[in-house]
Amino acid sequence: MTELLDATDSQTAMIADLVGSVRAVEETIARLSAVRDGMLAVAARVAVDIARQAAHPDHGDMALRAVAAEIGAAVRASDRTIERRMDEASWAVERFAEVWAAQGAGRISAAHARVIVDAGAHLDNPADRARYAARAVEAAVVESPNRLRRVARRIAEQYQARTVTERHRDARELRRVWVKDLDDGMAELGMLGPAVLVHGIHDRLTRMARTITVENGRARKAAKGTAPDSHFPADTDLGSPTDSDRDSDTRTTDQLRADLLADIALTGAPTGHDTEAGLLGEIRARVEITVPVFTLMDDDPGGHNGGSASGAPPAELDGHSPIDTRTARLLAGDATGWERVLTHPITGALLAVDRYRPSDQLTRHLRARDQRCRFPGCNIAARRCDIDHTHAASDGGETCATNLAHLCRRHHMLKHHSLWRVQHRRPREDDVGLHLEGGGADQSIRTTGDLVWTSPTGTIYIDRPPEQNTVRFTDSR
Repeated sequence: MTELLDATDSQTAMIADLVGSVRAVEETIARLSAVRDGMLAVAARVAVDIARQAAHPDHGDMALRAVAAEIGAAVRASDRTIERRMDEASWAVERFAEVWAAQGAGRISAAHARVIVDAGAHLDNPADRARYAARAVEAAVVESPNRLRRVARRIAEQYQARTVTERHRDARELRRVWVKDLDDGMAELGMLGPAVLVHGIHDRLTRMARTITVENGRARKAAKGTAPDSHFPADTDLGSPTDSDRDSDTRTTDQLRADLLADIALTGAPTGHDTEAGLLGEIRARVEITVPVFTLMDDDPGGHNGGSASGAPPAELDGHSPIDTRTARLLAGDATGWERVLTHPITGALLAVDRYRPSDQLTRHLRARDQRCRFPGCNIAARRCDIDHTHAASDGGETCATNLAHLCRRHHMLKHHSLWRVQHRRPREDDVGLHLEGGGADQSIRTTGDLVWTSPTGTIYIDRPPEQNTVRFTDSR
């Protein structure tokens, strides 16, 4: 990757021109997509008006089909696809006009618009929906669609008429498992269920798969230089993988997850994959939630924002979506350890992290602050990232919150082996500070957490930590 460091001035200028051109093209595509959505919405409106004038008993269904068929034939697309696009366009243009206008101006992409519309789909009050859309658009201007999804859900939650607990109770009634037959002797197994359980299942399968990969690597190292036996020993347990099995096991993490799920569902335990020491059977599902303390304390779970009657936001499954208060309380009651995140009562900025059970305070602070990879647009969870010294420790960089940030392995490598550069934004005098114990000495640090990235072409991108899921107090005067 060192060749990336050897670009000439002309090559760097060419890349800068290409980046600018691609950005201009993306803005043009966003504008044209908004124009197309507007036309589809008008077509749907005309079809409904035609049906209303003639008092059609189907309330416009056949008229919509006829118009969709006309457009589909013209653009060589299925009329069903066009009718679906007309429905989606009408929903976005009529209920989220601010979002459509922002896309038409090239401020956000079609992907951003879809995220905002999907997250706010259940907001029925026009005034609340408009306030939500305005805030979500401002977030979309500086975030990638995958990061925006979490932000939009959190904003939409503040305008929900029903609490997340009430909505979850109804949504649980829809839980199910289904099978979809595919080609080549394959099929797809799907599950709709509570987010905590589904993410717990995925996490356990992932950690089991990684354990298998590590054990296979150890077996290969141990067997290096010895020829594998072509016959099974008489006392070989055929229910467990042998060293030669591990030596030839080249399955990916996705393939291992699928095989483990089938193994557990059919046998009740990962017996076909487990090691002699039973390592996989000891792995348990793990999920992380953040719960505002007022949400736990409040006896009345009813509140306009979905959290509690006191106005506290709902509990949140980190990086994904709000969860109902009852599930959050059950998980909190069974937790073996707690991390307390202290936030500023007005700005909501992270102040400190402590824990009743001993652990590394600075690591917890960084994980609570960053929550995800800190490269612009990346949304890999912090627990799957490396903690990187922004200014290398080998060059005198301190091990402190103002010189550390989470980077996924891909962007960690990019930082060290390309011309991308990053530095922590210097805190302002009015920034909130805190006092941490770490590295053998007390450190007084600032808590902005903003990273300033400079691309190889000299473009500057600022990545800010996600807002904390906490209560903020405002002056009511």
